[in-house]
Amino acid sequence: MSDIINFIVSTIGELGYMGIFFMMFLESSFFPFPSEVVMIPAGYLAYKGDMNIYIAIFMGILGSLTGALFNYVLALKFGRAFIVKFGKYFFFKENTMKNMEIFFKKHGEISTFVGRLIPAVRQYISLPAGLAKMNILKFSFYTSLGAGIWVIILTIIGYYVGAIFSDGINISDVIATFTAKDLTQQELQIKSYVTQAVIFTLISAIIVVGIYIAYKTRLFKK
Repeated sequence: MSDIINFIVSTIGELGYMGIFFMMFLESSFFPFPSEVVMIPAGYLAYKGDMNIYIAIFMGILGSLTGALFNYVLALKFGRAFIVKFGKYFFFKENTMKNMEIFFKKHGEISTFVGRLIPAVRQYISLPAGLAKMNILKFSFYTSLGAGIWVIILTIIGYYVGAIFSDGINISDVIATFTAKDLTQQELQIKSYVTQAVIFTLISAIIVVGIYIAYKTRLFKK
């Protein structure tokens, strides 16, 4: 997998903002491409003055939304059997599909937002939304909101990686944090920042779901 990621990064990474768009499109579609490899380096380049942080964030969100819409339309047009049949070629298993459907049925539309904040869920939450024929405007709104939070968090991490390490680290080191097996002390520290971010977003997702369920329960009682 690391060889595939390195190939993709080296192939389209030189495209700048469009590279961010294409890689985040992949991250949101079937291909399990880690968003950390895209948005953290983008934040680092923004600190170095080689990118505009706002454009980078916008392109990251746009790529995420487009990739999610791709999955949504795929599920809407071809159905569950098609997704399960061909998903195995893109590291997607039938059991994953079942879990996504259960998650979506249990939490409804809010799951589209919350799912974007959960690792291993964010890539596939669009599929049950498409199968359920969720309103596409609502889908786009919740997807953009959830993806936006994650994109902003990763970009800020990348920006502060540049501020903390300054000239002691380069873009290759940042990417290697998520593709290499033997990590330096600096790369381990960067990875710890991402772990903390994941924990933060998971806790936030749990709180949001809790508030949503409490609101729905209270509304139902009325």
